[in-house]
Amino acid sequence: MRVTVFSTKPYDRTFLGAANAAGAHELRFLEAHLAPETAALADGADAVCVFVHDVVDATVLARLAEGGVRLVALRAAGYNNVDLAAAAAHGIAICRVPAYSPYAVAEHAMALLLALVRRTHRAWNRVREGNFALEGLLGVDLHGRTIGVVGTGRIGTVFCRIAAGFGMEILATDPFPNDEVRALGGRYVPLDELLERSEIIVLHAPLTPDSYHLLDREAFRRMRRGVTIVNTSRGALIDTEAAIAALKDGTIGRLGLDVYEEEEGLFFEDRSGSVIQDDLFARLLTFPNVLITAHQAFFTEDALTRIGETTIANLDAYARDGAPLHPVTG
Repeated sequence: MRVTVFSTKPYDRTFLGAANAAGAHELRFLEAHLAPETAALADGADAVCVFVHDVVDATVLARLAEGGVRLVALRAAGYNNVDLAAAAAHGIAICRVPAYSPYAVAEHAMALLLALVRRTHRAWNRVREGNFALEGLLGVDLHGRTIGVVGTGRIGTVFCRIAAGFGMEILATDPFPNDEVRALGGRYVPLDELLERSEIIVLHAPLTPDSYHLLDREAFRRMRRGVTIVNTSRGALIDTEAAIAALKDGTIGRLGLDVYEEEEGLFFEDRSGSVIQDDLFARLLTFPNVLITAHQAFFTEDALTRIGETTIANLDAYARDGAPLHPVTG
């Protein structure tokens, strides 16, 4: 199959190229994001391969269909950027990588949490400047703390295992509770109870219309003062303006983000030579108790290998059977 790969970085070439070592597919790598203005670049391709910030709306899908594209292969698990109804109307199949490495994301969430509660990021900067004083670096133990895990799918369940290893009391909420979390000592409770009781809240939920701004002003009002929040899922689970207000009044004591609701146009690019135009994001950077990484929770060798292999397997299956291994339907 002829495949146009959008939003390409050097690591995409490396891992997709390795997975396609047999040369079953002709991969054309483009740095450009998929958008209405760039959809014509896929003319003549059988499929496009896209990432989380590519636009796959009705306009783009119509143009892709016009150019002969029959498959959109997401090299990610989430598909909230895809208009599934429009895809079906144009006869374009959608597929994804449903599970690349739950360990990568869960471990990164714990890394953010540990850095926040022990102020490791601030200590590192101090030592580099020759400041070895401990004032302002006082941390807390995780052992015995109550942690609320929102979403216990593959990633959330792995995170619960890690939290159990630290001896934490686990509260969880999910429309589909699972026995593994219960076996770890986790207890499923309504979201409101989780917000009220948890000292730490970690988000591992997908972004849906129901979960958009799950943590808003009302949710923050329910939380314990000084709560620690970590989000490695989707940025729009948190209302950023409400989070800033909660940081200012002390409701949020620590905030760790690997995602941000307006990250498109910021993340995955080097912006060090330009002024950040997003005032809310710039405001977040001024808080000493906020730690942000740029959507890197998935970014391990193991995960990228799996993403490459699963993406190529989807293409193989479509070329052979007319249907990908991991389809997404509305």
